[in-house]
Amino acid sequence: MNHIVSANFKLKSAIRLSSFISPVLFLVVMICAGLTSRAQGDLLISPLRIVLEGSKKMQEISLANVGRDSATYAISLVDYRMTESGSFEQITEPDSGQNFAGPFLRFFPRKVTLAPNESQVVKLQIVKSSQMKDGEYRSHLYFRAVPDEKPLGEPKKASDTGGISISLKPIFGITIPVLIRVGENDAKVTLEDVAFVNQNDTPRVNVVFHRTGSMSVYGDIKVEHISTFGITKQVGIVRGIGVYTPIPKRKFNLDLEKKADYTSGKLIVTYTLKTGEKSEKKIVEEIKLN
Repeated sequence: MNHIVSANFKLKSAIRLSSFISPVLFLVVMICAGLTSRAQGDLLISPLRIVLEGSKKMQEISLANVGRDSATYAISLVDYRMTESGSFEQITEPDSGQNFAGPFLRFFPRKVTLAPNESQVVKLQIVKSSQMKDGEYRSHLYFRAVPDEKPLGEPKKASDTGGISISLKPIFGITIPVLIRVGENDAKVTLEDVAFVNQNDTPRVNVVFHRTGSMSVYGDIKVEHISTFGITKQVGIVRGIGVYTPIPKRKFNLDLEKKADYTSGKLIVTYTLKTGEKSEKKIVEEIKLN
């Protein structure tokens, strides 16, 4: 299954495994960011978000180790709720109006070991689909680096028996969302309370996403400044902004480029909603600056 990573494995469509030191466990959700670790190698994942709907019942996920050391990753499913601020909280029971995808998913393998510059495919598919009612089901695939065990026979370091010894080991992890959609996608979204603020010399656009329907929305937000002379300049963009069920709204702040004249002209805020594999819908709001 392993093979050398090809040159067309695009970094912009993958994500690097991030690191955090914790005595127990590291869990973090990063949908659209690229972070680097150097301890046990870097993991690239593609795609970063999986949607199974219609006739699409399977998905292959590419994992690649671009680090200089071999690394082992355990794969499991975890569940989260999204808050109005856009953060995630791990939960074990679904909120009202939320469905977990885990009971209807099968994936293989559940653990992979990758040498440097090697990749492997993880296969994911829907099971028990006849038991699913219309709506959206969501869980998250969790890729956790398994730390190297100390070789047998290695002598233990002397410790001070008069005190307490705590050993902190770095554990690396990342999650990607998996959504199963059954039935018609009735999700809609509007942008409300769109406003420009300049606080502490930081220009920013505040937006509240209002979602309706039984499914999530997902897309990219872009801000353009149009001067009084009609010159258009992009001053901010963030990709992969989602509002996941069951929350009806999400508050979002987008910091803008400072090298622009925000005392005149106007701002055009565009949310490009991904409504399918290739289809898009644009929602546009205007902010007058003068």
